[in-house]
Amino acid sequence: MYNQNTPILKEGIPFIAIAGLLLLILIVFKLPWYVTLPWLLLTIFVVAFFRNPQRDLAAGDDAIICPADGEVVAVEEIDDARYGMGRCRRVCIFMSPFNVHVNRVPVTGRVLEVRYNPGKFLVASAEKASLDNEQSALILETPGGRRVVVVQIAGMLARRIVSYPKAGDRLYKGQRFGLIRFGSRVDLYLPPAAEIEVRRGDRVFGASTRIGRLADERSAG
Repeated sequence: MYNQNTPILKEGIPFIAIAGLLLLILIVFKLPWYVTLPWLLLTIFVVAFFRNPQRDLAAGDDAIICPADGEVVAVEEIDDARYGMGRCRRVCIFMSPFNVHVNRVPVTGRVLEVRYNPGKFLVASAEKASLDNEQSALILETPGGRRVVVVQIAGMLARRIVSYPKAGDRLYKGQRFGLIRFGSRVDLYLPPAAEIEVRRGDRVFGASTRIGRLADERSAG
């Protein structure tokens, strides 16, 4: 999917094709409406899930853009030992099955590491999901030398994390880099000096919502 600009993600084509073919069979054989209608709704849901809307990038050279559509379920300061952040700020975004599930790069930077951790499939909105669930972390270094980490976390329904970057890649703010299928969560780890502009309960949109800003990043990079 690496930054593809098609209205529907290519990762969704097999699912859409299967759903559409079975729907066509139901229509051709004139099965009762109560059989056909649920499958029609399922097909519409699958198409909607893999939609890939174009978005205007949130303003500001030093802006941290939202990596996913969904609801902010946590904004907190933590001590991180897993990703080498130390004292940092974390913003957690829950994506329901009805949200756009494209994931975007929050800041321009170089990929230091892509780290996959197998795990459980707890409800993605649960606090323990950040530690216990299957996840893939994209560890970035900005031009100003700051570390930013985007963690894709699988949920109870989401059993497939897709992440395309590899170590050494240079990524750009707003670039599409992956997705998680059918309900999931994204955690964003930021330096302690980052200014956060969202609160718990906010509805946010990938690329177009500002999460906050990296202090002095403009002058540093």
